[in-house]
Amino acid sequence: MDKREHPVIKAILGRRSIRKFTTAPVEKEIIDILLECAFAAPSAHNQRPCHFIVIQERNILNRLAAAHDSGKMLAQAPLAIAVCADTSFYPKEDLAWMEDAAAALENILLGARAFGIEGVWLKVMGRHPREERVCPILEVPDHIKVTGIAALGYPAEEKAPHKGINDKALHKERW
Repeated sequence: MDKREHPVIKAILGRRSIRKFTTAPVEKEIIDILLECAFAAPSAHNQRPCHFIVIQERNILNRLAAAHDSGKMLAQAPLAIAVCADTSFYPKEDLAWMEDAAAALENILLGARAFGIEGVWLKVMGRHPREERVCPILEVPDHIKVTGIAALGYPAEEKAPHKGINDKALHKERW
């Protein structure tokens, strides 16, 4: 077997930002598995600061689409999962919760591919005015950061998988 044909490698190389979805809902069993993938992400010192908001109500998805300047596809997506982090788990100068949340969000997107679901990672945290608009809609407490939102659904568009290595960005042993 060609090494690129391994299912894990195909999932990673094939993951692209998909912004057009069919109207088909995502099944509860699949959502539960995606959440299990999210909770399986690595966490610094096993602190597990991540929380997840599953969003399927059309009204909330539409409000998020209007609030997020790059989130128009939320008005079409049947599902979104907001990845949040409880910042109180770490000292102020330790931003490991960001890495924990990023790993969880990527696990959601990669896990979705196993079921023919695609999505796009929408950045929220630290993006003015996105954060100020999105957080009240999701009613998160002040010590919780919405790091990103995965807009998910069955794809209504296709993109070719990633290929190759960018030699200009590759360094060996040192810069």
